[in-house]
Amino acid sequence: MTRKASKRLFQEAKTPQELLDIPEDALAKLIYPVGFYRTKARTLRTVCTDLIEKYESRVPDELDELLKLKGVGRKTANLVITLGFGKQGVCVDTHVHRISNRLGYVSTKTPEQTEMALRAKLPRKYWVEFNDLLVTYGQNVCKPVSPFCSKCSLSRYCERVGVVKSR
Repeated sequence: MTRKASKRLFQEAKTPQELLDIPEDALAKLIYPVGFYRTKARTLRTVCTDLIEKYESRVPDELDELLKLKGVGRKTANLVITLGFGKQGVCVDTHVHRISNRLGYVSTKTPEQTEMALRAKLPRKYWVEFNDLLVTYGQNVCKPVSPFCSKCSLSRYCERVGVVKSR
């Protein structure tokens, strides 16, 4: 859904100023049906204003600078760093956090703790692709509730931490 919304948005605006030129209601319609689309439309406008005023309309390529932008958390900042700038980073979303812990590879309570644990343990050459692999796996096999352990090619290595019921 995010990919489709992004595609629609970038067909209309390729720069922060072009995005700001779109009325907020029209911007919200462009990114609908993404969750919280009205709030995200407002946030996009704030981010674009900050990019223009503080970064000469350029997206920063440093994690700490990205985290200063409203609505940008560690997951998004790491995605921008890795996919946008080709730098090393570990992008941890709910799937990466859940599966890394479920496997017993890390033992953490929050996605940020998981990111730091993976940075320390996972070989750097796997950092970028780790997110893509686990997100797809988490959406299709290792679901949050009742994962498909019978279909899982990793089941013999998995500690099944927190798994109460599986299929």
